[in-house]
Amino acid sequence: MAHPNNEGSSAESHIDDLVSKLPPKEGLVLYKNYWLWPQTAKNIMLLQDIFKPRHDDIILATNPKCGTTWLKALAFTITTRHRYNFHDHPLLTHHPQEVVPFLEIPTNEDLSYVETLPSPRLVSTHMPMSLLPGSIASHGCRIVYICREPKDAFVSLWHFLKRIHGGHAPDLDSMFNRFCEGSLPSGPFWNHCLEYWKESIASPDRILFLKYEDMMSDPVRYVKKLALFLGVPFTGEEEEDGVHEQVVRLCSFEMLSGLEANRAGNLKLRPRPNVVYEKSAFFRRGKVGDWVNYMSEEMGRKLDYIMEEKLKGSGLVL
Repeated sequence: MAHPNNEGSSAESHIDDLVSKLPPKEGLVLYKNYWLWPQTAKNIMLLQDIFKPRHDDIILATNPKCGTTWLKALAFTITTRHRYNFHDHPLLTHHPQEVVPFLEIPTNEDLSYVETLPSPRLVSTHMPMSLLPGSIASHGCRIVYICREPKDAFVSLWHFLKRIHGGHAPDLDSMFNRFCEGSLPSGPFWNHCLEYWKESIASPDRILFLKYEDMMSDPVRYVKKLALFLGVPFTGEEEEDGVHEQVVRLCSFEMLSGLEANRAGNLKLRPRPNVVYEKSAFFRRGKVGDWVNYMSEEMGRKLDYIMEEKLKGSGLVL
């Protein structure tokens, strides 16, 4: 990221130095108890001073591979439904990852892009609650968090990393061990979920905590719930006209995965140098319970036990 003055360059050099001294492991670094790509750790540090929150910002937060793309599509469609028609909607020609930018993963290597967006801004993040810029809480920005059953989330992440690394990601067993240790990107998985869960209990008007499986089982209900939380509830007339059902259809896996805009080409995301993110890599299956096709029952029991121990006493069940 370019800075207009020497002061900015000096700050960036200082952060580069800090990142270089973080504990490393398998290409990641440990920053404040979370494993991150080095560039992501640097960007998160830079955002503490760069990001200027607005009171009406909406932040979509997720662990990787927990429904991020779907949540982006739903939130974008809900909040902009009075601006676009369904027959020529932007999602028919643009990937959901393009219409809702990440805070810490820049487009064209420019973290300041979100400052150019008109209010109310809709942005996303994989950052844990504790790593968000501190100013977000003081501005009362609304946060929507979606979590997913850990076994399915792990299998989806394994497939994704294989895809973006040209099939050269670690084997399933090696990655499973790292997931259980909490040392995959944005891990530990359970801490990430717990931070947002606890905050949603303390501030339910500010943080909406959703589960992927619940949304898949009754998407219309959760689209209405999401619209209400985001301050743009469906009117009685809209419900009579089936607008909420149109949102669900437009944002469905079947619809989005079949669009040419999501099948061809690459995204301009830059979380790491020299890694290409194919648009189609963000649409694999989206099924609940798909883990049984890849993991043994023993692996499933092991991860279930770990999650029960890590979440014990919190009230959160995944």
